Amino acid sequence: MAGELPESVRIREVGPRDGFQNEPEVIPTGQKVRLIGMLADAGLKRIEVTSFVRPDVIPQLADATEVLAAIEPRAGVTYSVLIPNRKGLENALPHRDSFHEANFFLSASETHNRKNVNRSIEESLKDLKGTIGEASSAGLRCEGVISTSFGCPYEGEVPPQRVFEIARALSGFGCEEVAFGDTTGMANPRQVRGFFERAREELRGVELTAHFHNTRGQGLANVLAALEGGVNSFESSFGELGGCPVPPGATGNIATEDLVSMLEEMGVATGVDLEKLIEASAAAQQALGRPLGAHTLVAGPVDWAPRR
Repeated sequence: MAGELPESVRIREVGPRDGFQNEPEVIPTGQKVRLIGMLADAGLKRIEVTSFVRPDVIPQLADATEVLAAIEPRAGVTYSVLIPNRKGLENALPHRDSFHEANFFLSASETHNRKNVNRSIEESLKDLKGTIGEASSAGLRCEGVISTSFGCPYEGEVPPQRVFEIARALSGFGCEEVAFGDTTGMANPRQVRGFFERAREELRGVELTAHFHNTRGQGLANVLAALEGGVNSFESSFGELGGCPVPPGATGNIATEDLVSMLEEMGVATGVDLEKLIEASAAAQQALGRPLGAHTLVAGPVDWAPRR
């Protein structure tokens, strides 16, 4: 029932893809693989590890095949990759044994979609129809990701009905899950709750996932609103890594350790060992040579032990 908090949530960690792709210095493959292993050791069961984008567009992810070859299979851990188009799927499928899910994306606003992938929404959907169908036939669980679901930095308001129409199309193509991205942190809690209450009615049978950015400091408030709107699936990035590469000023995703800390304090189980997750973020911070934005990385877990 909307308004009640779930007993547990599913978290997809997107830092190794969404987070790393925004880093200006190329991270060695070995360090990426080590950090992915630390995230799995922390109890994260869903990890987006890389993307099959053109290397000249995002050099950081040019080692996608090497990462997939090197990561260690873990019982109960699902690895996913981001697929930009049909060519990306063709490049990914030879490595099918190393990952379990494929994530496909487009924007809910025409301007952002053109700036991001140089296509209209209609053109993106036309390509995705066949690409998702092929991925599903290959035994991959498919997720559709809709950027700018809560607002566009170029067009402003994005009508929720347009977002739901795109989501229905993705579901029809074979996506079992649809993630709604607050790509530049424009969402507010009241908007989010209403959005997901409607989404639950209009998209029955589809796993609804919330993907918030903390651009304006409202990321965790939007998580609570999504929980109250009936959502129990989230995407986040350790260390608050990431951001949208298209418009300036679009800072990182909500931090996984901040998300886990808040949820566990509210009695919502995540299955994640917060101490080990903080160790992973600290290792990423050291590898990147700069402070990361996660609050829990600095403050640590809440300590309820009495002081004397």
